[in-house]
Amino acid sequence: MVKVVGVRFRNAGKIYYFEPGKLDIHAGMHVIVETARGVEMGTVMTEPKGVSEEDVIQPLKPVIRIATEADEKTVAKNREKEKDAFRICLEKIAKHKLDMKLVEAEYTFDNNKLLFYFTADGRIDFRELVKDLAAVFRTRIELRQIGVRDETKIMGGIGICGRALCCNTYLSEFAPVSIKMAKEQNLSLNPTKISGVCGRLMCCLKNEEETYEYLNSRLPGIGDRVTTVDGLKGEVSSVNVLRQMVKVLVEVDDEKELRDYPVDELKFRPRRRKENIKLSAKELKELSALEDKGGKSKIDDTK
Repeated sequence: MVKVVGVRFRNAGKIYYFEPGKLDIHAGMHVIVETARGVEMGTVMTEPKGVSEEDVIQPLKPVIRIATEADEKTVAKNREKEKDAFRICLEKIAKHKLDMKLVEAEYTFDNNKLLFYFTADGRIDFRELVKDLAAVFRTRIELRQIGVRDETKIMGGIGICGRALCCNTYLSEFAPVSIKMAKEQNLSLNPTKISGVCGRLMCCLKNEEETYEYLNSRLPGIGDRVTTVDGLKGEVSSVNVLRQMVKVLVEVDDEKELRDYPVDELKFRPRRRKENIKLSAKELKELSALEDKGGKSKIDDTK
């Protein structure tokens, strides 16, 4: 077992392990640690605990110290400097006529490096831009191209649910999201209704995927023949996934009528629900563009 402390460097970012040493560290504290890109200040998310050596990437770096008031002022000063850096970088991008959108400027704690995050449709030759920025700031410059999901995670916003975006508040890693999840939950396949602020499929589709898969597996498909608890045979007209109710078209006294039954009161051959969904080539293309394979975030992987 190895004693570690979990530290996070940005809001809803990934948690990294460091060796606490003999320091009296508690959750919520700010600490100074050495990372792959230099000295940084982070927030303690998990108090010192023991984990197996397989869960730790060696070598495990130690916590340098608990942040002081002077360290807090340094970080606040860096945030102010980042605003100027952002403005200057925008001017340089316009000067070089580069087709890129600047998202954020970020100084490391020790000012050893200045990072600029940007989005672009394709590859960008920013070598001349880096030279200009290095001449202005006289420090190491790094430009990092990120995806639209990372951009939204940085910028934040409000989703169609009226709440702050999941990726900006608590979602530390992106999970792959597919059209199959929307179908499984019987949602409208209108791109404007199932896509998030970033233009990709909403991350929350992943949250209930397992539940819907299980509930759907217990239900008959629309059009299936079933036998009811009162001995009637009929055809499934519709199903309510969450309530686990099935609407069955049965024949009673030479007349057909719709009756609701709990799924437990029906006999049928269990199978997955049918996907009677036909899409045009244009719709398929639009929906495929919304799919996201997840992948590794490019805004936190250098710690």
